[in-house]
Amino acid sequence: MALDGFIKNIAFFGSAEVGKNNKYYKQAYNIAQILAKNDYRIINGGGPGIMDASTQGAESVGGNTLAVTFSPKDAPGFEGRYLKNRVDKEIKTNNYIERMFGLLENADCFIIFKGGTGTLSEFTTSWLLAHIYYPNYKPVILFGKFWQNIINNLKKNMMIREESLKVFKIIEREDEVIPTIKKFEEDIK
Repeated sequence: MALDGFIKNIAFFGSAEVGKNNKYYKQAYNIAQILAKNDYRIINGGGPGIMDASTQGAESVGGNTLAVTFSPKDAPGFEGRYLKNRVDKEIKTNNYIERMFGLLENADCFIIFKGGTGTLSEFTTSWLLAHIYYPNYKPVILFGKFWQNIINNLKKNMMIREESLKVFKIIEREDEVIPTIKKFEEDIK
C-alpha cells in the first residue's frame, strides 16, 4: 500500500528493559510489522527492548528503519547502542539530548509504549512540541490502557490546556494504529 498522507516516519519510544518474551516487546514488534508493510519508516534510538522490537518487526517484512543513537562514555544509567539492533540507516549523536531531538526531528508521529524515565522524557517532550505547534503538530499515539490513568492524573493535578489533549490518542489494540494515524492526518489538514 502506498502512503498517501504526510505521516511517513514513525518513532517508537518505550522501555529498553523488556525482553523478546515480554508482551510490550511483542506488541511493538507487531505494530512495526504492520506499519512497515504499509510503507511507513520505523525510527528508534538504536537500543534494546521496544527499540529493538520495532526494528526487528519492520525488518522482518523488508521495512525501512532508522536509528538515532549515542554511545555514552559517562552515562552509566543509559543503555546506549544495542549491537543486535541493526537498522538501514544510523544517525550518531553525541549525547542523550541530541539523540532525543534527532528522534523528534526525524519522525512525523510517535508511538509511546510503557517505559521508564527516558520514555517519560520522550513523551513529555513530544507532547510539549505538539502543544507549541498546534494545530500543525506531530501527533502522539499512547499505546496501552495504563495511559488513561496517567493522563487522568495529569488532567486532575496539572494545568493542561484543552488543545493539548487533542494531540494524542490512547489506543489498546495493534489494529488501531493505522486508522489512528489516518484520523490524525484528517484532523491536522
